[in-house]
Amino acid sequence: MIRNVMWLVRLLYLPLFLLVGNGVAVYLVAEGFNAGWLGFLILVFIGISFATERLIPYDRAFNEPQQDQRRDMLHALMNESLNVIGIAVLPLIAGLLVLAPIWPSSWPLVFQLLLAILISDIGITLAHFASHRLRFLWRLHAVHHSVKRLYGFNGLMKHPLHQSIETVAGTTPLLIIGVPQNVLMLLVVAVVLQLLLQHSNVAYFTGPLKKVLAINSVHRFHHLNTAKEGDVNFGLFTTLTDRFLGTAYFDSERTIGTKDLGIASEPNYPTNYWQQLMQPFQRNRR
Repeated sequence: MIRNVMWLVRLLYLPLFLLVGNGVAVYLVAEGFNAGWLGFLILVFIGISFATERLIPYDRAFNEPQQDQRRDMLHALMNESLNVIGIAVLPLIAGLLVLAPIWPSSWPLVFQLLLAILISDIGITLAHFASHRLRFLWRLHAVHHSVKRLYGFNGLMKHPLHQSIETVAGTTPLLIIGVPQNVLMLLVVAVVLQLLLQHSNVAYFTGPLKKVLAINSVHRFHHLNTAKEGDVNFGLFTTLTDRFLGTAYFDSERTIGTKDLGIASEPNYPTNYWQQLMQPFQRNRR
């Protein structure tokens, strides 16, 4: 009986986040619910992520804290606050950026969200790729790669400046063509749900979807601790841009553990939140 329940959880975990999570968000926005309900929805799925990681973990060692719980919480609070602020000020800047108002506002909201995901995924993936090629971007992005375990919540663990860069890269094309504010609100929810999935320590079933979606079994290879191995799988939502760049990679025989994570060239990278915010600006960094 227990084995059957575990199997069912592994089967339903991915569609729960992708279909149910985003589906409920679309419903809330379409029906005019207060935006606070979207925040509550995110908290519910963070709770689901935590609980399921303990039930069916990919690696039980990833559930053990690495002096990172308080730090990751502060990163999440800061970065999600920036998302909220960005959505709030959007009406003030949208009119200045719209160059070709061709957004298909007549489409059903769910299809508008799918289009926004596909467009933003290209910009975010390219910004992510550039962050492994340009030194000043890597200094900011290294904060995210300093993690010593992979679990859902550290998907939200990024330097706020680097998150801002990725956000600009992903949303500017949308703003230029006139994306409405409600679609961007849904995109924020979709990004958070995807980050929880992408960094999840849940051994959920993926099947052939791992060839298209940038989910945890694919993204773990990106967190391997050397550039030789880790410069792959830059996509946030899909692997499509990675396939164009030639950086898509997956090895079904490889098991990735805590010893494989972090930054090999900087094994003593700071674990304190405030030190991580300042680390990209320190001198004499390799």
